Amino acid sequence: MSDAGPSWPVSEHGLVSGWPGAERLRAWARAHPAATDVLLACALLPLALTIEHRGVAPAARPLLFGTGVLLVSTLAFRRRYPLSTLAAACTFALVQGSFGPTFPPTVIAVLVAVYTVGSYSRRRPALTALAVLGVFIAAVVFPNDEFAESLARFVFTAAMVVAAFVLGVNVRMRRVYLASLRDRALRAERDRDQQAQIAAARERAIIAREMHDIVAHNLSVMIALADGAAYAARTDAGAAETTSLHVSATGRQALDEMHRLLGVLRNNNGDETPRTPQPGVAQIDDLVTQVRTAGLPTSWTIAGERFPLSPTAGLALYRVAQEALTNVLKHAVRPSGAHIRLTYTHPAVTLEIDDDGASSATGPAAGHGLSGMRERVAVFGGDVTAGPRPGGGWRVTARLEPGRVPGDTGTAVSA
Repeated sequence: MSDAGPSWPVSEHGLVSGWPGAERLRAWARAHPAATDVLLACALLPLALTIEHRGVAPAARPLLFGTGVLLVSTLAFRRRYPLSTLAAACTFALVQGSFGPTFPPTVIAVLVAVYTVGSYSRRRPALTALAVLGVFIAAVVFPNDEFAESLARFVFTAAMVVAAFVLGVNVRMRRVYLASLRDRALRAERDRDQQAQIAAARERAIIAREMHDIVAHNLSVMIALADGAAYAARTDAGAAETTSLHVSATGRQALDEMHRLLGVLRNNNGDETPRTPQPGVAQIDDLVTQVRTAGLPTSWTIAGERFPLSPTAGLALYRVAQEALTNVLKHAVRPSGAHIRLTYTHPAVTLEIDDDGASSATGPAAGHGLSGMRERVAVFGGDVTAGPRPGGGWRVTARLEPGRVPGDTGTAVSA
């Protein structure tokens, strides 16, 4: 068990307060500084009634009381005019000392004014005012008594003044420090919000890119299958039925992928969504089969010694192949076939997609497909090039360096 007791609440002035309503009172005082200063002056006004009258002529006693009231009343303007308040307080104190006690109780107002100068004035004017006040105290104290006694009174008075001034400077520094902490916290909060917005925008871009790949590819395949089914319905009802079944299967696959992708957006209510692995290099077989079914003869080969790929690298290769084949289905005119070649040359992987369409140069370079492929490959320090083949058709080449992932194994595949 720890011997440490409960922590004491500390205000921004560094003062310990255990009163539960102290923080509310301080908040009110910060919100109404002028009213707080007036209340302070009113609270110190009774000090004018406690001034010692011994040795003071009866006719001068009202003047002594009035001067004490004026001395205390200067504190009502202490935060708005700290240096002027100190000068006025010292003047009234000097008048009191000329026909009354040298240090009446109202001199506390001078110490409060000194504290205010240290707390609210700039450094150089505050130090200048402190030096002038030291000369003022010496001029008041030394001519009245013996040197030793005057020196003791001067040291005591100067110590009180310096203590009040240092306390004010300390409060000022603490106030500036707390203001800097609040400013830093606000800036950190703004930076956090900005980073959250940037992350959200990045996630939206990723989801939009995935949606583009899924919808564009599957719709292209479904359109090609639907055209084939309509053509086959005139001569071969069985083939038309088989093609229609492929259309529905492709649509269901697209819906499943969209449900899986959009499931990440349904995290506000805590519902669990089914999770399936992201496609990778191993799923290119299914992609090729799907494109073949849509009517485009497609093959693919793998060359080189395979090495493990990370899931994100496999997904990038799959999406590049999917987008390139989608462009062939959408834009190529009378293509007789397409070929995918995946080449491993450690530490890089090169993916090439060729077709022999008559006018593929008009399509794949347009839209967001090529830029989406480049964004995926750029994550791995690679790039994508696309352009006409020397012998006709179109070629898309993606080269990236996915790195080696421990524990991820694969086997060579050819088709």
